Amino acid sequence: MEASATGKRPLDGQVALVSGGLGDIGRATARALHEAGARVAISDLAMVKAARALSPEFHYTRVDVSDAATVRAWLDRVERDLGTPSLVVCNAGLVVPMGALDTTEEVWERTLAVNLTGAFLLAQQAAQRMVRRRLQGRMVFVGSWAGHVPHAQITAYSVAKAGLRMAMKCLAVELAPAGVLVNEIAPGIVDAGLSGKLMARRRGLREKTRRKVPVQRLLEAGDVARGVVSLCQPENRHMTGSVLLMDGGLSLKGPI
Repeated sequence: MEASATGKRPLDGQVALVSGGLGDIGRATARALHEAGARVAISDLAMVKAARALSPEFHYTRVDVSDAATVRAWLDRVERDLGTPSLVVCNAGLVVPMGALDTTEEVWERTLAVNLTGAFLLAQQAAQRMVRRRLQGRMVFVGSWAGHVPHAQITAYSVAKAGLRMAMKCLAVELAPAGVLVNEIAPGIVDAGLSGKLMARRRGLREKTRRKVPVQRLLEAGDVARGVVSLCQPENRHMTGSVLLMDGGLSLKGPI
């Protein structure tokens, strides 16, 4: 992102958190926030050695977001090293392709723990610190079009993303008077991460999937990252409790 004529970038002086920061979308988001001027702290479950491939400019901590104590320790460390975060991107997630009748208890619990509970714990603990310090900010939940269009083969994931949307709205109502704006970005099919790997493995699947998207294009991780950064802009002073849907028109047609 380009600096202004004065050399100042829009997010200069702000500290940003990105959970799931070593995935395709997480990495792209961390880079985009950094380019906009923010000091960025990321978390993931990968070992520190794997994280070094991203960039030494990013503050990395190995975190299981479904564990409240671990999240708290991460935020303590970020505050000590970088300052209190005013930008929070709840991005950590997982998906296991499994229909409702085949979903095991383990898959159900872990999917909700990471995608829903983990996002809420991070948002809650970060918001508590912002409110205590009277620090205005922005929060972005990385949701999915699967949160409002039923997907039979990823039942637990769809349920988790639907719950994520309501958590976002509840936090948006509560935090609005404090100047903390909370929104969701809901991507459609991204040619990255699990879906990207699946399309790469199965011959012809990427093209077949692309043709099903009304705009005839698949999202890239960078598209999602730019959407996240747009929601974090200081100029965004009124948008809260909203969903930025980036699915190329997929939800107009229903599940594919």
